[in-house]
Amino acid sequence: MAGGPMHNSVKPGKQYPGNLTTYVTVTCIVAAMGGLIFGYDIGISGGVTSMDSFLKKFFPSVYRKKNLEKSTNQYCQYNSQTLTMFTSSLYLAALLSSLVASTVTRKFGRKYSMLFGGFLFLVGAILNGFAQAVWYLILGRILLGFGIGFANQAVPLYLSEMAPYKYRGALNVCFQLSITIGILIANVLNYFFAKIEGGWGWRLSLGGAVVPALIISIGSLILPDTPNSMIERGEIDEAKKKLKRVRGVEDVDEEFADLVAASEASKQVENPWTNLLQRKYRPHLVMAFLIPFFQQFTGINVIMFYAPVLFNSIGFKDDASLMSAVITGFVNVIATTVSIYGVDRWGRRALLLEGGIQMILCQIAVAASIGAKFGLSGEPGELPKWYAIVVVIFICIYVSGFAWSWGPLGWLVPSEIFPLEIRSAAQSINVSINMLATFIVAQAFLAMLCHMKFGLFIFFGFFVFIMSIFVYFFLPETKGIPIEEMGNVWKTHWYWSRFVNGEDDDVHNGVKSVV
Repeated sequence: MAGGPMHNSVKPGKQYPGNLTTYVTVTCIVAAMGGLIFGYDIGISGGVTSMDSFLKKFFPSVYRKKNLEKSTNQYCQYNSQTLTMFTSSLYLAALLSSLVASTVTRKFGRKYSMLFGGFLFLVGAILNGFAQAVWYLILGRILLGFGIGFANQAVPLYLSEMAPYKYRGALNVCFQLSITIGILIANVLNYFFAKIEGGWGWRLSLGGAVVPALIISIGSLILPDTPNSMIERGEIDEAKKKLKRVRGVEDVDEEFADLVAASEASKQVENPWTNLLQRKYRPHLVMAFLIPFFQQFTGINVIMFYAPVLFNSIGFKDDASLMSAVITGFVNVIATTVSIYGVDRWGRRALLLEGGIQMILCQIAVAASIGAKFGLSGEPGELPKWYAIVVVIFICIYVSGFAWSWGPLGWLVPSEIFPLEIRSAAQSINVSINMLATFIVAQAFLAMLCHMKFGLFIFFGFFVFIMSIFVYFFLPETKGIPIEEMGNVWKTHWYWSRFVNGEDDDVHNGVKSVV
């Protein structure tokens, strides 16, 4: 079932010939490594902000609350807007750069957006590794954010355009797998660097971001551009040769003709941003806003940004909190492979709905566990070992539910549903909303933990409930449908059909304004 209870499944009208070639597999894996920079940063920042040596140098008031003022409310020991700005400034910068990245991606191709993103991330990592003052840290974080904005705009588009439609889901999920590997590596490094005598391990953690930055920068130089992007820039003959190589067959005439037709329509669009406001693109615009918003309001970044801080706040010792973050990072990687296996077999909707139910139940359990131990007063104390294990188990089950549902599919679905004429602009909105929601969660989390206490998990559980209802009724199934045929998904949907039907379906009328 592709829509809600009143909707019949969509059958693709065309099935282009093509194989999953070694060439396209290797290409997509290299491109997907763009997720390493995003994941490494998510994982590294929480561990660094729980290191005493880092806090003592840059955030002494937080250090005093944590170590010297023993009466401090357990929920509030890390509550500092300056500390959260260290983490969240990156996502505000990513929001701004993703808007600029749309033009770069459209005019110069997907690979050059990845290259530029990798370079900016590299400079930001060097600045952070050698930071001597808070403003130095924030400047580095902003440059890291600019890099992530470009990479996150380009990589999902690149993967969706290169992959054969039958394997598009699995190859696109490699981006999320790369993010989770980056998080795990960062958590492991934090655990060992925190043990370095002299208290300078945090510099290695932050400076280590140069490695994933170099991987995406060098990788983008050797990547071919997508046939879609080459056609968009007028390289027609080269694009057809590239499409034959990518698909591994000579018979690409039908798919190539559809790509050219879509490109011609996109060229007639003078301003893709204005075009997005047309009535026939209403479902695309709604998805570009709601999917990234919902992805962040699952509460996953509360766990991934601040896992060591969170575990420390609820009574784990420093070493235990860092190890718990490593465990959740490992679960995240393993569970993401489930999505790679199942996304093109079971479909997007099934994974999203199952993952939503799993996350809601675990958020309720975690809230109950923490609430039973610390109550509303948040009296300082350590969790008994068995109790701590129970909390970690529930959090791991929650992380696994996210990792095979909203984690990868929050990037996959938007990247595959936008027509070429609005694709770059719509993807920019998708990334911008994602970064805005991430910024809000990152900036507000520690204050919310202080004031809402264990109810914070119920807060995010409520959003997971709302978005699961949204998926059931409003998100169509896109499994196994070529990108060029994706318009049929909306025309047969019980709700969205009222916006897209009745229009001139000729792709060459992409500039028609609909009121």
